[in-house]
Amino acid sequence: MSRREPVLFSWSGGKDSMLALHALLDDPAYEVVALLTTVADDYRRISHHGVREALLRAQADALGVPLEVLYLPAQRCSNADYEARMGAVMERYAQAGVRTVAHGDIFLEDLRAYRERNLARAGMRALFPLWGEDTRDLIGRFVALGYRGTLCCVDAARLGPEFAGRALDAELLEALPAGVDPCGENGEYHSFVWDGPRFRRPVALRPGAVVTREGRHFIDLLPAGAEDDDGA
Repeated sequence: MSRREPVLFSWSGGKDSMLALHALLDDPAYEVVALLTTVADDYRRISHHGVREALLRAQADALGVPLEVLYLPAQRCSNADYEARMGAVMERYAQAGVRTVAHGDIFLEDLRAYRERNLARAGMRALFPLWGEDTRDLIGRFVALGYRGTLCCVDAARLGPEFAGRALDAELLEALPAGVDPCGENGEYHSFVWDGPRFRRPVALRPGAVVTREGRHFIDLLPAGAEDDDGA
């Protein structure tokens, strides 16, 4: 029997990542060796999503997949600095025999080209399990499979603060304004998945405060039992 191809997964914690991971775990050709997530070192939250690192770690543990965290400075990380830090991680995995990195991207051609270009420098290739799929169909699949998620961050120019903290379900699709991609692929929203068929147990969480910052509405998702604080 041939050895399965080891894959590092570029993980956001959201629904697209989850659906792509689900597909890879079903594919006997691949073995997902780790989830790689960037976290703002200053705040210990997932970059762009604002989800607490504690929930990210609980999520990876519930999924039973090792987690690799790349800490980035939240306020002073240039693109060159980001690429250098990420390149060092890729080099380490490539030296260990991992030459494929999976992503949950669906149709953003420029982002795909950027990822492929950077990975090629490290002698690696990109894998896109969801590429080209219909985003409304993907949401339907997410719900049909039994996954559960919460909108953790929304673009304030396209969605109101009431969307932060909404369940990622069929009703959300009907509530999204015209022009908003069903999967938020253009950055309209981000999500955090906390239960579903690949989870050994749900991630226990509760909603905290909603804040608006830098053109986005964030909900501070809290580990169950944690005290509220001033940040989001």
